[in-house]
Amino acid sequence: MLGSLLPAFGGTEPPGWLLRRIAAGHAHGVTVFLRANAADAEGLAALTEELHDTAPGRLPLLIGADQEGGQLVGLGHGTTRFPGAMALGAADDPALTEATGRAMGRELRALGITVDYAPVCDVAVEPDNVSLGTRAFGSDPGMVGRHSAALTLGLQEGGVVATPKHFPGFGAVDADPHYELASIDLAIDGLEARELVPFRAAIEAGAGMVMSGHVALPAVTGDRALPATVSRLVMHELLRNRLGFNGVSITDAMDMQAVAQGIGGVIDSIVALRAGVDLLLMTPDRAAQKRLEDGLRQASVRGLVPASRIRASQRRLLRLRRWLKHFVWPERAYVLSQAHRDLADRSARAAVTLVRDEAGLLPLRPPADERVLVITPQPRELTPADSSADEPLALAAAVRRHHDLVTDLRLPAEPSDDDVRAAREAAAAADAVVVATLATNVQPSQARLVQAVLETGTPTVTVAMRTPYDLADYPRSATHLCAYSIVPASVGAVAEALFGRSPIGGILPVDIPGLYPRGHGLEVSQWA
Repeated sequence: MLGSLLPAFGGTEPPGWLLRRIAAGHAHGVTVFLRANAADAEGLAALTEELHDTAPGRLPLLIGADQEGGQLVGLGHGTTRFPGAMALGAADDPALTEATGRAMGRELRALGITVDYAPVCDVAVEPDNVSLGTRAFGSDPGMVGRHSAALTLGLQEGGVVATPKHFPGFGAVDADPHYELASIDLAIDGLEARELVPFRAAIEAGAGMVMSGHVALPAVTGDRALPATVSRLVMHELLRNRLGFNGVSITDAMDMQAVAQGIGGVIDSIVALRAGVDLLLMTPDRAAQKRLEDGLRQASVRGLVPASRIRASQRRLLRLRRWLKHFVWPERAYVLSQAHRDLADRSARAAVTLVRDEAGLLPLRPPADERVLVITPQPRELTPADSSADEPLALAAAVRRHHDLVTDLRLPAEPSDDDVRAAREAAAAADAVVVATLATNVQPSQARLVQAVLETGTPTVTVAMRTPYDLADYPRSATHLCAYSIVPASVGAVAEALFGRSPIGGILPVDIPGLYPRGHGLEVSQWA
């Protein structure tokens, strides 16, 4: 039963216990994590090459990563940082999404990664879902389904297994499964009309894996305290029988607080396997892994998981690995190639959404002697599924490419009263202000800062760089853009849009509560 674990480890070299297990055929792969393993692209490629070389018959391993783009770039700056799902939803061009998936797949495969934990198929209907943030394409099930299918096709054309997640969907909850269990309170008809639509689309597009979400589904299980991951009614009856999925099912990380921990985690893992899950995803906590390994050995001795079920899982896993063997390993030159950087730029530009310009400020055309103040908060990680702290958010530098006289005011993620006063004074002395915000629903002092800047009367453009809901927290802003990402391509695209260097055509992929509906966006041709 050890083959049902997808382990992880810390460091840039594989440990001996893992190599021995792979060589013996008792591990189908591993997960690599940004903080644990992905220090640089070259080192990661050497690590995965050693792992693959250890596998019997040189059958490619299932080496997975959270390379979503945007909010979660699981392989760091050594790879192309694409803007991510919500930016692609705002662009709403499935061909662009498929091309992005293909490029991501080639980069991953060139680094020895064979599984991407994407697309995110959650339907983003709850603005306070911090864990989801901009990782979802949007709030319309049909649109999310189209883009989930497109990303799946692109990834798998690139020789990487797509993994739609988090089944059956947790876009409607306001709790973070890293810390607690939440419930989707919909009847089965409601699930069919919303949550399940993107998963059907991704499965029909040929997704090789599906990842479970740690969320309760009482309409199916009758239990508000039972995570979907450990329910046979969800992971077998719903996923396999109702949706027709015949690939590999994998759990979300089993160290999340939405499922039991300690000895309870061992029990939940055994129950998940009994429910029909093929793989248990682990994080690099070796003590927790050993505890689970011991539990699975004892469960095997006691026959707690039917041997027929384990054999069926092993057949699915081997079939997926054989599919991977058909692909040629791409050249390393694909990684961070100019073509991929250009594609990221194109996606970012297509995503920028002009929500409002009642003041007629755009495009900015300041005389050479006018001072433009750019205010940015320090990015921080709002959930463990977040790599934002690694991004510099160099918006002032991007603006300076279009105007020389720019003041860069960088403030903490949660600006203090003194920071707000400093921003107000700087705005009063400037001729124009561009102020960025990052998820004001969970960092409300950023909205308070924006309001202080607006009170000065200085012409001001607000930019929601992350989630698009921020305008609801400072509704007096008369000129407002959304970018959906803080990767460099998105930062550059915002600066181009501000100065009319590129057209604006993005649409809101979600509602801004009380202000604008999904699909809203002011289309502006490129200014001369």
